[in-house]
Amino acid sequence: MGERYSPAPAPPLWSAPMTNANDDTASFGFKEVPRGEKAGMVREVFSSVASKYDLMNDAMSGGMHRLWKDAAAAKLNPQPGELILDVAGGTGDIARRLKKLGDGAAKRRGLEPPEIHVIDINTEMLEAGRAKSQKEGGEDGLFWHEGDAENLPVDDAAADAYIISFGIRNCTDIPAVLRDARRVLKPGGRFYCLEFSRLAVGGLEPAYDFYSFNTIPALGKLLANDADSYRYLVESIRRFPDQETFAAMIRDAGFKRVGYRNMAAGVCALHWGWAV
Repeated sequence: MGERYSPAPAPPLWSAPMTNANDDTASFGFKEVPRGEKAGMVREVFSSVASKYDLMNDAMSGGMHRLWKDAAAAKLNPQPGELILDVAGGTGDIARRLKKLGDGAAKRRGLEPPEIHVIDINTEMLEAGRAKSQKEGGEDGLFWHEGDAENLPVDDAAADAYIISFGIRNCTDIPAVLRDARRVLKPGGRFYCLEFSRLAVGGLEPAYDFYSFNTIPALGKLLANDADSYRYLVESIRRFPDQETFAAMIRDAGFKRVGYRNMAAGVCALHWGWAV
């Protein structure tokens, strides 16, 4: 569907994150849990599924997630010499796409390739990503870091582009994630978020709900021996804001030229904004 608009070692960019205590509750799927406990609960989910994460993505989406990620990477359009953050980057699916595109652009122009950093709160996901890199040919030129999307260990105005793919809905404080994305981007920096969203075509909800709440947990049990984690993931999608609400949240964080593109009739959406 069309786009929509709503009026070598890495350089030393890592610094100590700030702390922000809050005793309110946060959603964990359909449950409300103490805010301070959600990150640990999400970490357990992804620790449990890390080794089968990429396999499950193919099974759940019929391989469509590959096309969505290709489109997101192409939209970001990595350029030679840029510093790009793949936040909640997990096993590096998006980062590898960015690296391929950026290296190709740099080679054609005889310039330095972009520098791409994968940041994720979950050690097991990062280890699965590194293992995948080794399996596919060894060192792939990516930098891997453990870090929290709500409070990145990254200096102000350090990055040219930032992308978070299927990760922001798992964060405890989504507005904090968006504000920190704005903080770490240079003036003119590009923000992108690929995330499951709301169906934009009426009448499909019953079939979509049946598949989501029955087939996906069953696949999780079959392929990852973990139905509960995938039940949480389905529930977290239903708790995530719709396209227009999320676009407004991005604007509230200080981004301009905010827009989005629905994919697969709104099963997921790519949102973007510019730091000015």
